Amino acid sequence: MVSDDRPVYIRLRDVIAEAILEGRYRDGDPLPSVRALAAEHGANPLTVAKAYQTFQDDGLVVVRRGVGMFVADGASTRLHAIARQDFLDHEWPRFRLQMRRLGLHLKDLHDLADHGSAPHLT
Repeated sequence: MVSDDRPVYIRLRDVIAEAILEGRYRDGDPLPSVRALAAEHGANPLTVAKAYQTFQDDGLVVVRRGVGMFVADGASTRLHAIARQDFLDHEWPRFRLQMRRLGLHLKDLHDLADHGSAPHLT
């Protein structure tokens, strides 16, 4: 199991971003209250508020006073672009290196996607 040493508010931010990217929350949808999200994840409400604040600072979440927090218009498109670039900049180089070490090729992955089973390499 991989240890995640990142601050809790960053991990919560990732949980929220993932939910937006997966379409569980769409542009304009309300987000769970700070207290609800804190209870769901066993986190301190101040930590959840900090995660939400980073989204608000980035223009991905809007606050409607007395109503709650909502996914900003265009947030899912922006998050998708950010996640895609992060993958290409940070994850893909490590992934490509591991593929090279193991003698895997993109065709092997394509075959796996098409057939649902691991390629048999010799």
